[in-house]
Amino acid sequence: MAAAAAGLLSLSTAIPSLSPPLPRLRSPVASMTMSEDPIREWILSEGKATAITGTRSVGGGCINRAYRYDTDVGSFFVKTNRSIGPSMFEGEVLGLSAMYETRTIRVPQPFKYGALPSGGSYIIMEFIEFGASRFNQAALGRKLAEMHKAGESTKGFGFDVENTIGSTPQINTWTSDWIEFYGVHRLGYQLKLARQQFGDSLIYEKGQRLIKNMAPLFNGAVLEPCLLHGDLWSGNISYDKTGEPLILDPACYFRLHCPNLCCWLLPSFAIIDGHNEAEFGMSWCAGFVGSFYDAYFEVMPKQTGWEERRDLYTLYHYLNHYNLFGSGYRPSAMGIIDDYLRMLGA
Repeated sequence: MAAAAAGLLSLSTAIPSLSPPLPRLRSPVASMTMSEDPIREWILSEGKATAITGTRSVGGGCINRAYRYDTDVGSFFVKTNRSIGPSMFEGEVLGLSAMYETRTIRVPQPFKYGALPSGGSYIIMEFIEFGASRFNQAALGRKLAEMHKAGESTKGFGFDVENTIGSTPQINTWTSDWIEFYGVHRLGYQLKLARQQFGDSLIYEKGQRLIKNMAPLFNGAVLEPCLLHGDLWSGNISYDKTGEPLILDPACYFRLHCPNLCCWLLPSFAIIDGHNEAEFGMSWCAGFVGSFYDAYFEVMPKQTGWEERRDLYTLYHYLNHYNLFGSGYRPSAMGIIDDYLRMLGA
């Protein structure tokens, strides 16, 4: 989901590994014992720090608060929510862990999540320092393709937990058929929301016609599940101080007084196992250039019919923006639906 973003989160590269390697789709265990301050307790024990030298807020909003904890072994990034329990951060941890365990593109490593004694929950993760600019799209394309290639699924298309795209729920029921999954749990779900929220029966009916007739668009394509970020727009992409690309999951950032700082407020973990081309559905907000696509398709070759399917994946995000932000996005979504209905003779 698109929103304004830029900045720096920082991680001391000297921080040792603070937890055992994370098996794919198994998150760091939620804290079950209730100490007075489970965040400080973890940092000073499993986090290997002997002293916390500073703690400061790095932003906040209506969903979460974000903090930087500085210690003698480096810095940690902490988010808290005072009203929702640990399940709130479970999808975030599972998504980060799944991407981290591919050992391909860089993502913040999650360390711990759990309950706060006064109510609510927290998550502790790696604190990454951003570089000054985005400059190596070829490296980004190559690393993203390597993640897609490495993140294979034996369960089909979906994910182990439901997650969100912005604040919109995503249903991730494991499904063996990609066309069914995308039609029912992505396009179909958004169309139902549009009808429920706005009484928009026209876009619902036309969208359902598209879903019923879209199978020929996939003729000749190899539909194998791979791990997707799922919400890849410019605000979720950056580079560390060495120029290595990294991707971040949350879809919403809050700009602080310092022009180079941002924090993660609204958890949007759109990660699923899906068809790799769906990753480019937010390309209209990502600023990808030719070198990005060239490098990506060197690792994950372009498939038959890619250009014809491209707008089908964009449609999901236009529908989501319509449901989140209102009618300004409706013409773009309806235009794509009408174009496909004409193309398919439906």
